[in-house]
Amino acid sequence: MELNMKKFTVRRFFSVYLRKKSRSKSSSLSRLEEEGVVKEIDISHHVKEGFEKADPSQFELLKVLGQGSYGKVFLVRKVKGSDAGQLYAMKVLKKATLKVRDRVRSKMERDILAEVNHPFIVKLHYAFQTEGKLYLILDFLRGGDLFTRLSKEKSHKMHREEICCPWKTLRQRTLPQTPVELWTCRRPLFPTLCQADGTEGWLLVMFTEEDVKFYLAELALALDHLHGLGIIYRDLKPENILLDEEGHIKITDFGLSKEAIDHDKRAYSFCGTIEYMAPEVVNRRGHTQSADWWSFGVLMFEMLTGSLPFQGKDRKETMALILKAKLGMPQFLSTEAQSLLRALFKRNPCNRLGAGIDGVEEIKRHPFFITIDWNKLYRKEIKPPFKPAVGRPEDTFHFDPEFTARTPTDSPGVPPSANAHHLFRGFSFVASSLVQEPSQQDPHKATVHPIVQQLHGNNIHFTDGYEIKEDIGVGSYSVCKRCVHKATDAEYAVKIIDKSKRDPSEEIEILLRYGQHPNIITLKDVYDDGKSVYLVMELMRGGELLDRILRQRCFSEREASDVLCTITKTMDYLHSQGVVHRDLKPSNILYMDESGNPESIRICDFGFAKQLRAENGLLMTPCYTANFVAPEVLKRQGYDAACDIWSLGILLYTMLAGFTPFANGPDDTPEDILARIGSGKYALSGGNWDSISDAAKDVVSKMLHVDPHQRLTAVQVLKHPWVVNREYLSQNQLSRQDVHLVKGAMAATYFALNRTPQAPRLEPVLSSSLAQRRGMKRLTSTRL
Repeated sequence: MELNMKKFTVRRFFSVYLRKKSRSKSSSLSRLEEEGVVKEIDISHHVKEGFEKADPSQFELLKVLGQGSYGKVFLVRKVKGSDAGQLYAMKVLKKATLKVRDRVRSKMERDILAEVNHPFIVKLHYAFQTEGKLYLILDFLRGGDLFTRLSKEKSHKMHREEICCPWKTLRQRTLPQTPVELWTCRRPLFPTLCQADGTEGWLLVMFTEEDVKFYLAELALALDHLHGLGIIYRDLKPENILLDEEGHIKITDFGLSKEAIDHDKRAYSFCGTIEYMAPEVVNRRGHTQSADWWSFGVLMFEMLTGSLPFQGKDRKETMALILKAKLGMPQFLSTEAQSLLRALFKRNPCNRLGAGIDGVEEIKRHPFFITIDWNKLYRKEIKPPFKPAVGRPEDTFHFDPEFTARTPTDSPGVPPSANAHHLFRGFSFVASSLVQEPSQQDPHKATVHPIVQQLHGNNIHFTDGYEIKEDIGVGSYSVCKRCVHKATDAEYAVKIIDKSKRDPSEEIEILLRYGQHPNIITLKDVYDDGKSVYLVMELMRGGELLDRILRQRCFSEREASDVLCTITKTMDYLHSQGVVHRDLKPSNILYMDESGNPESIRICDFGFAKQLRAENGLLMTPCYTANFVAPEVLKRQGYDAACDIWSLGILLYTMLAGFTPFANGPDDTPEDILARIGSGKYALSGGNWDSISDAAKDVVSKMLHVDPHQRLTAVQVLKHPWVVNREYLSQNQLSRQDVHLVKGAMAATYFALNRTPQAPRLEPVLSSSLAQRRGMKRLTSTRL
């Protein structure tokens, strides 16, 4: 044995012993030794491939993510070695704490994770130990677990059109026409049939079949990889499926997995979560990898319907249902989904889909997965249907503030006794706040935005950490001020939003999701005092784009193309993610610094921005919209994206011409401006236009086309010759009108647009008169 390897003794329970002795109350170590079930196990360091051996001194403790009787879970940053700067989750276990049975499970889990390398399975990067502790360095997954993360995202934005639809018309994806006062809603975790007074049943849909197809496909690849290594997972359930920051899954928690099982051999342990157990696990007649495909079917059923297929009032009844009950298929499921479920719910494991000689290929060939490109899926080239709002890499918005507020310290730990060495059981962490049922939270206390609760709790005020300075800008719903961080003297901008006038949830979510883009303003911190929300962001020292351009001595057509290219690339990114800005006026496009380089441009103020959502309320990327978003929603989304391009056309026209296209000055009336906009007439001759290229005139006219359907998209703008071949454009100086006159005309243009009547906004269902009369009473639900 190498010197760096350390030996310790653990009490290993063989499966035969467990089956024979499971009802025995005595489990003393002396009795185990007499029966010969003590085995010596070697534990060695595990080192990330291509990296050097690690120790505790190489990691900087940033925050406490969780704590239990076993030890602590830290967010850490590697400070030494070739991967310095990388963030990890570090689990620190005191060797003297775990029970005997957990020692074997922990050893098994550590060995499995050290062996497995797959894009959809959590990765163990380092494992090492000191005299009193064991250290596991793993992926830091910021998206939370699959079901709870999605439910929290939806619970922030519950509008009538997103809450429920008649299950009979679900597959037609049309919005219900029942009076809104009769609409009802159960807690937004899973789809459930609800009854409203005198109405038919309504279905609250959490996952579309396209969502389920994506997650199950990634899960199938992960399970197949484990099965290929001879591993039975045996603990497949929603809590063990985590999301990374892009929305891809990673399965975790291998404490109940069985290693080194050939396809013709069986395991006999009774383990797992009872509702997800296969019949052969329940009856203890021995099971193979095919047991995982039964659990795969249970998970699929739960994601599609919101209820478990086999669930009794207690464990005994649940086991009886698993062994004998006939399962009825909900008729709102597609034919392909029902077919796959029936093939997975075969009580004879030999007949179960995936159990044959072709293994996972049987599942991949099923019609339910016909649209999946498995090679692209493995390479993560298919966009997930949902992207968690995770913010910056070191942010811990989705972890319990009870832990994250603590000072991260790693105590030395008491040296263990000779009989108490063990490894940590469970290699992933999901904060308790993520797995809390929404029904357990008091709605009357939800005065603070949920993300702020996660970050700061309820008792930390903005002025505790920041000093407020002068105003930067004032809007209808908010004011922007300069502020200084008291601890570091760093300067930021804070946007203070009046919650009584506008809900800031959408803006916060968008900034968290997409603020890492180099040309989108970065959200640094969030506070909420109950009346106002404080968004702490980068301080834009370079000022407004239009201000700088109009004051610049030399500004050419070539520079205008560079600016447009940078902004349009940013809008193309947002539009590809299903996000529309809807307020892209020049005052919301700023420079980060005084350099004036296009790279320092930032898109700001997402107060009117929207994310594309399906009828079930989930965020959708455009590749998932064809069948699961109502046509009128898609039409509106396309219109909003076209409005963003129109706003860019206004900016481009002004940069080139030196004046605005539809307003002559600040004194123009809104009626006159709107009439000019509606006519689509503007000058493309005289002044600067006589020296500007025909390509520039072409792109301007196509961006300002009065018909939004004929207007260029962001992709088309980027492919236009005026942008592609911009290095050949003229660098001659363009003339311009007085700065104040141009800015006044621009302000008048957007003032006129904002005065146009808006469609009535739908309010949350809880604000309806019926809901208020009934005192917010929860309605009983009927399970499928």
